[in-house]
Amino acid sequence: MKFNTALSIVGTILLNIAGSLCQLDVCGQAPLNNKIVGGQDATAGSWPWQVSIQSTKFGGHFCGGSLINKDWVLSAAHCFQSSAGTIEIYLGLRSQLGSNPYQAYRTAISVINHPNYDHTTNDNDMALLQLSSSVTFSNYIRPVCLAATGSKFAAGTYSWVTGWGALQSGGQAANILQEVMIPIVSNSDCDDAYGGSITSNMICAGLLNEGGKDSCQGDSGGPMVIKNDSLWIQFGVVSFGIGCADPRYPGVYSRISEYQDWISSYTGSNPPGFVEFNNSAFRSSPNLFLYAISLTFSIIPFICSLYLSS
Repeated sequence: MKFNTALSIVGTILLNIAGSLCQLDVCGQAPLNNKIVGGQDATAGSWPWQVSIQSTKFGGHFCGGSLINKDWVLSAAHCFQSSAGTIEIYLGLRSQLGSNPYQAYRTAISVINHPNYDHTTNDNDMALLQLSSSVTFSNYIRPVCLAATGSKFAAGTYSWVTGWGALQSGGQAANILQEVMIPIVSNSDCDDAYGGSITSNMICAGLLNEGGKDSCQGDSGGPMVIKNDSLWIQFGVVSFGIGCADPRYPGVYSRISEYQDWISSYTGSNPPGFVEFNNSAFRSSPNLFLYAISLTFSIIPFICSLYLSS
């Protein structure tokens, strides 16, 4: 009995490790990647985790998001504070109006806002959307890696933000997916700009004192990513700002590394690929010790094949 219990526990641990390792095998890769405000058109497949969240109640696209595994999308809680009716999720999309030969469509069967989301400060502005059915990965649809707990991003580090938001404050949404590269702004400088409302759950980016490049209305919930070697890691979710590309106010993003436990608690046996980033080196999460142990078990490749084929 004790042996069976121990075996069951070990098996559960191995399944969880295998799921995370399988996700790390596929996340953050954009094989076809060789303007929001101040940005430029993205080419098809450049950002294969980017999703468009739509509703007929809002006339189509109203927020962005990112695919984090075959069943879940990460977005912002402020996007879902009122009833949106049926939430439609488009993957592999480039154009809101034109042809999209590589797109896939799902609905959201559940929307989970962070329980501590504060609509007055936008603290904990994070949401998870469960897809109506699993998606099949391709060069145009695949998950992004997520910044693990303990990740550090130095001010001045350049990141990419993508979405179909307005090309200027108060303007119309973009038809073609936009991309823009902007530097991280220190939390202290960002806090000074916003008068003391920036928390440790937030991270800021933009051209402070210069302006011209930023996320804007309609980009909310979308990804802010950074590349580490061959992996793209999402470390921010578009949250809020004052105006768009205003030189006085950088954009504010939810800091994903603060939410690893919360995200993992919902994604179950197929967790996203979490990667620790510190501007000089990275390692995967779970830790390398568990990684080495798991590789000694020949059952792992079989488990991976079950995850990736399901």
